[in-house]
Amino acid sequence: MMQSAAPFDCQACGACCAYSADWPRFSTEPDSALDALPPELVSDDLSGMRCVGTRCSALSGVVGERTACTIYALRPEVCRACMPGGEDCLMARRGHGF
Repeated sequence: MMQSAAPFDCQACGACCAYSADWPRFSTEPDSALDALPPELVSDDLSGMRCVGTRCSALSGVVGERTACTIYALRPEVCRACMPGGEDCLMARRGHGF
């Protein structure tokens, strides 16, 4: 019997969270949602998530191997909107050579 794996396993990828320091920008989040984010993970200008290089500071693990969002339940709308296999996902995966 042939088993099929999910073509886009976010926890084995993480490319979208390590693609661009300009990408995880806040746009439609209510102030209450932004206030719930740990301040040390928010950029100094409060426009998005703090990044180290191109990598979101909330991302743990090794991109392309095993990753996780340390604030998954609180993640901003821009992160929730990135769908596995969607345009943003594929762009980030290409950027990482996946």
